[in-house]
Amino acid sequence: MPFEWEQIVQHPNQPAADILKAHQLTREFHQEVEYREEFAQYCQWYYETANRHRQELEKMRGDINIFSWFLGGK
Repeated sequence: MPFEWEQIVQHPNQPAADILKAHQLTREFHQEVEYREEFAQYCQWYYETANRHRQELEKMRGDINIFSWFLGGK
């Protein structure tokens, strides 16, 4: 029997509960990997956005404050 079929075909001495348990564990592992990858992508986006906002804030601090003219130069 080819190797890939050995993993699919149930062995006669292996209980179905063990097979289901192994399948569930594999599924949970893949879900955890996917969750961590999505979280890492979110963190990367967040840091890039925060950095861009910091740069925009510094640029705005150098601009003329037109709003203070309406408040009487305060």
